Amino acid sequence: MHENNRKTTSHCDIDAIVSELRLLRDKSLQRRQREGRPPKLPSRKALIDILEGLSAALFPNRLGSGELTDDSIDYFVGHTLDAALRSLCEQVRRECRFKAEQNGIIGSDCNQQAAIIKRDFAAQLPAIRALLDDDLAAAYEGDPAATSPDEVLVCYPGMTAIIYHRIAHALYSLGAPLVARMIAEISHSATGIDIHPGAGIGPSFFIDHGTGVVIGETAVIGRHVRLYQAVTLGAKRFPQDADGALIKGNERHPIVEDDVVIYAGATILGRVTIGQGSTIGGNVWLTHSVPPGSIITQSQVRSEALSVGAANQQEEVYSNH
Repeated sequence: MHENNRKTTSHCDIDAIVSELRLLRDKSLQRRQREGRPPKLPSRKALIDILEGLSAALFPNRLGSGELTDDSIDYFVGHTLDAALRSLCEQVRRECRFKAEQNGIIGSDCNQQAAIIKRDFAAQLPAIRALLDDDLAAAYEGDPAATSPDEVLVCYPGMTAIIYHRIAHALYSLGAPLVARMIAEISHSATGIDIHPGAGIGPSFFIDHGTGVVIGETAVIGRHVRLYQAVTLGAKRFPQDADGALIKGNERHPIVEDDVVIYAGATILGRVTIGQGSTIGGNVWLTHSVPPGSIITQSQVRSEALSVGAANQQEEVYSNH
């Protein structure tokens, strides 16, 4: 009897929960004037599979099948790439239809638009692979703990984040920003590294350790740049229009020129320029540009801030007199 009571009290009324969830969905669709036509967004699960397929096609011997031979490798790459691109085309088509519905556009040929983006993206894959080879070399040469480029490829979260970013940035530039943003968030979840797909990053880029790195949408990074964990390339402020809404699309993130090293915990904010060959020390808070060849340390920035504060205070004294 006691056993039966326990089963009864622990039983969930699934049917009632399903009904309540349906009512909530219907109300939500009604508020957004989407009754009977809920939007079909790109699938996160499908994009994860696509990323795995594209990564395997780009690096079949390391990220693909472990049983490949010289005779089978091209077939594997072709088959894997075809499947990934077909699925990618469907996700881009979903994004196109979603945006068309949001903007009230009727008759948008999303099938053709998705096919064009797929074709142009596929044509960029050899160039993406060449960029990634430079990134791999930079990581191997820049980290004494790395025993081989192969180790970097299969073990380093920074390398995974760069692979996903190169893919996302190409799609972002070709007109699939939602799919690109979803890929960036998949990468963020997997690696702890948050790179907006709009960020422009040059060759031979290396993120060491990586956890907590944030790179904003309009950041521009040159060649042979190295970042360590918890570096932020962010925006200093968020300007608003006359109605108080955020102004979007303006260039608000740093420019990092060639051959720059930024150490752990550094925060660089605003549309400032870090000159070529500069070194930014750990935990530095920087909101102004620095010339090429600069070495910026935390104590130096603190000293500059105190000097500016003292000068402002002195100026206030003079103005009061």
